[in-house]
Parts: sequence; C-alpha cells; structure tokens
Amino acid sequence: MVRDIITYPTPPSVEYGTDVRVFNEEIISIIQDLKDTIEANSLEALAAFQIGAMYNIIVIKKGDMSFVAGDDGFLELINPRIISCSEKISTVEKTAYFPGLSANVERHNNVSIIYEDKNFKQHNLKATGGEAILLQRKIDYTFGSSFINKLSKDEKKLFEKKLEFGSDIAISESCPTTFKRDYILKAINTMMIAMALLIVASLFVSVESTQESMWSYQLYASYGVLGLSLIYFFYAQYEGKQFTSCTSCQIGNIIGTTVITLIKLTLIMLISFFIVNP
Repeated sequence: MVRDIITYPTPPSVEYGTDVRVFNEEIISIIQDLKDTIEANSLEALAAFQIGAMYNIIVIKKGDMSFVAGDDGFLELINPRIISCSEKISTVEKTAYFPGLSANVERHNNVSIIYEDKNFKQHNLKATGGEAILLQRKIDYTFGSSFINKLSKDEKKLFEKKLEFGSDIAISESCPTTFKRDYILKAINTMMIAMALLIVASLFVSVESTQESMWSYQLYASYGVLGLSLIYFFYAQYEGKQFTSCTSCQIGNIIGTTVITLIKLTLIMLISFFIVNP
C-alpha cells in the first residue's frame, strides 16, 4: 500500500527508531508499504519514520547502486547501525522530508554499518560516496534526527529562511544585506557633511568675495543633493521591486529616508542663507 510521506513540520522522534524484535505481519506490511511508496514516488529509499511507522527499518531501491538487493530489487535494512565512518565531505542534499529544499550537509564519504535481515541474521555493509550519504541520511531518521541537525550555524540560518519561504528559489529573492542605492545615499550624506562644514568655515571668513563663492557652492551643492535624492527615490523603488519578499518594508524605508534627507537639506540651506549668504 502506498502511504503518505511524512514531511516537515512533523518532527522526527526517537519513538520512530524502535528496534524490531519480532518479524510479524505488521513488519512485513511496513516493509511492503515502504517499497510501494518508494516506487510510487520514484525515490531511492525511505525510513519507516517517513511513512509514520515507529520501527528502525530502512528500505533501499537498488537501481544503479552497488548494494546486494533481494529478488524484488530492494535492500531491507532492519535495525541498522553505523559502526564506523571516515573522510568528512560537504554535500548538497535533498530529502522527501523537506520537499523542494536542499542544504549543504557535512557527512562522511565512507561508512560501515551492521543490520539484520528478516531472519535476524546480522550483516555488514560498507558504502562510499552517494550510497554512504544516502545511508547516513536515512539512519538519521531512526535516531529522531534529520540533516538540519548536522548543518553549520550559517547553513542552518540559511535553511531556516528556506523553510520560511518554502522554496530554495525564494532565497534568491530575499533581501540582500546591501543595495546599490546605498552608494547614492552615501554620496548625498558626504555632500551634506561638506555643506555643514562650509557653514562652520564661513564664520571665520570676512572677505565678501570668498563668502559669495561659498554661497555659490552651497547653491550648487544643494541642487546636487536634490537631484541625487530624486535619483535615489526612484532607483531605490526599482531596486526594491526586484526582491518581492521584502518590497513593502523597503518602500517605507525609501520614503522615510528621502523625506529625512530633504529636511536636512532644507535646514542646511536655511542656516546657509543667514550665515553664508553675504
């Protein structure tokens, strides 16, 4: 019988890792359901947890893998345990538990496991590369875990954003930490600082021609700040619309920043009119 696959946010639990002690009709049914569900969803493998069964069972479809499988093309792992591993690697992984999402996970390139068959005869299995990674990912579920618990701090933060948006693609649309519009704002602030310094400098100037030059500079600088503010306002809106996940927040900030800039410019020019203007 094809079963629904358990997905996030249903949490893995150690209750789903109960070792099989008796090979009865229930266990036979779970194993067959795992096979049917793998076939129906074109998957490589499933742990019993992934179909809601609380047993330490994993079924793998042989396909192109090197595993020795049964006559039906499946390898049944009952009570599997990793006994050794070596060579750490970073790999991009996907799993049916987090549909549509991927993450960079640190794994081991080589693993050795022990498991039992339906007669409770113990077997050893060595795997490398993709097969080793697959085994580690499925065994995670039998211990109440998933690959999210193996992510680095930064990768976990990134993956939590993916969970929030429900897609790997959504991350490319999330707000970046810096924008090109920030450079325009930096130029505006630099010009206004220069204008403020000129006001201070004018207090120490008594020559009328110099004062006239200073006032002319303030006028031209104010035109420049006004022009850049308009450019900032329209370009920032254009840039903000490229990131749909945070557009509303950006638009509010853009309007606020532009208004504050114009208020500062107005105050500087009023002070300049009475102090710098000869």
